[in-house]
Formats: sequence, structure tokens, C-alpha cells
Amino acid sequence: MLTALNQDAASPLRRPRKVDGIIELVGNTPLVEVRRTTRGLSRGVRVLAKLEGFNPGGSVKDRPALGMIRDAIDNGRLKPGRTIIDSTSGNTGIAIAMIGAALGYPVRLVVPANVSEERKNIIRLFGAEIVYSDPLEGSDGAIRLCRKIVAEDPEGYFKPDQYFNPMNSQAHYETTGPEIYRQTEGRVTHFVAGIGTGGTVMGAGRFLKERDPRIRVIAAEPDSEMHGLEGLKHMASSIVPGIYHEEELDLKIPVSTEDAYEMVYRLSQEEGLLVGQSSGAALVAAMDVARRLTHGTVVAVFPDFGARYMTTNLWTTWKESLDVGNVDFSI
Repeated sequence: MLTALNQDAASPLRRPRKVDGIIELVGNTPLVEVRRTTRGLSRGVRVLAKLEGFNPGGSVKDRPALGMIRDAIDNGRLKPGRTIIDSTSGNTGIAIAMIGAALGYPVRLVVPANVSEERKNIIRLFGAEIVYSDPLEGSDGAIRLCRKIVAEDPEGYFKPDQYFNPMNSQAHYETTGPEIYRQTEGRVTHFVAGIGTGGTVMGAGRFLKERDPRIRVIAAEPDSEMHGLEGLKHMASSIVPGIYHEEELDLKIPVSTEDAYEMVYRLSQEEGLLVGQSSGAALVAAMDVARRLTHGTVVAVFPDFGARYMTTNLWTTWKESLDVGNVDFSI
């Protein structure tokens, strides 16, 4: 059972409104209470999920993509005739492609070749060009190839540079953090988010800490270099994003691929929530925190929904390991 939490009466989720363009729908995503999957916790503990899949581009990355692009237009770094380019494991690319289409800018994205077919197709359908990087090099390989392309034609491109652009975390400071604080009526005690660029946990965490220094900010990350959690980074073995400052965290929790996948399966069948593997990882970490508490409100960010991962190991592994009858996993 899920209990929806959204205290803002002006929210588009409570009061549908007319907008002038799709990008006006970024943000104001719902917060829901996870109940069945969290059974066994102390009665004074609540675990809530911020459902970022409700953004128009389908993920939490709509927020920083819009923030970085708007800032670049305002300061003149993005002008008509320039192409937006960046490296991405998928969701930021989708967000940039959507916003580029809405604002009339061509988009070129460097993507590891092994990201899900669904995300590749969504990027293409928004009209963006994809350049594939070595799948064995993961997101770091995409970063390096993107830098090489920009160096060959620096005047032709605007690179939001999500890993090093402070507007990434600033977008979460200005939107995600305030939404969580408002939706919980200031009762949030622990904030949990996975580490990709670090923008979500840094930006929203900074806002929440400023409102109440007692709030704990916790990051979930893969427990090893070789992992299957698309969109998340194992920091010890990765190019560390410039916007990520580990000293600002209260805790970092390692999560195994297997545990994150199992949590995704549970959420789909116990809560009716079909999410991606990074959401599973966030809830594994949130439950780790919640089990230690007697009272508290733990908020975990669920970056996206699961439909864009049907052809990945997340679901093909499930199909192979469990008796799922005649379920058709084809697209």
C-alpha cells in the first residue's frame, strides 16, 4: 500500500494546469509512503519515496538538465547554431534531448554502447544524435570520448558537463530539497539518494541541512567496481565528479547489484511500483538506515521507472531465475 504525500495545494498533481511548454512540468513530483515492503520496522519509522519518474522526461535528470541549459542560455554560452553535447548513461541524455527539442537546439550525446535499448530509442525519438563509447569503459569512457569530440570543435558545441557543472546540484538545491521538506512538513530526518553525478544527494542534501542540521544525508553506491546498477558510480574506481563532495555526507552505504535487483522485484509485486535498479539501490540503503531507528522519516529518491530497463540484465535475469509463466518480455 502506498500513501501519497503532496501538501502543496498548488501542485499540478492536485490542480491540473495549462502550461506553455513541456519543460514547465519539470519538478513537483509526488512523494509516497512505502508500506508493505517496509514491514517489520519500528512503528515510529516511515520510509517515503520521491517518484522522479513523473518528470516529463521520465527521470530525476530533467531537473539538472533544465537548470544547466537555462543557465547557459542566460549567460550566453548556449547560442543559436551551437549543438548541445554531453556524456551520459542515458537519463541525462533523454532529458537533454527532450529539452533541446522543446527549445530548438540540436543535441549530440555520447553514450556507453551497453545502455538499455529503450533509452537509446527514446533519445533517438527526441531527434538527438548518439555517439557510442566503449561499453567496457562505462560512464568514464563516455566522458573521455565526449571531451575529445568537443576539443576538435570547441566553438560548435555547448557541453553542460553534468559531472562538473555546479548548476547540476543547484537545481536539486532549488527544487528537490524544498519539495521534500514541504511534502514532509519538515519531518524528514534522513535523506537517501544514489550517486551518479552526485548532483541529487549534494544539492538536495545541502538544502535540507540548511533547514535542519539534524537531518542526515546518506548516499547509496554500488559495492564494487564491476556492478550492474546503471546510472550509479562506484566512486573509488571512477572519475570523481567535480560537484561531488563526500565530506558533506553523513554516511555512504554500499549496495550489491543482487540486493538492488531483488528490491526492484519486491517493489513491483508488493507496492505496484515498477522502478529502475538505482531506485532499488536507494531503497536498500534507506531500509538499512530505517532498521536502526525507533523514530524517523526516511526519504529515498527513486530516479526513474522501470519500463526503460526491460531489455537489461535487471529483468532478463529475473526471467531466467524465477518461474514467471508466460510473461512476454519482448518490446
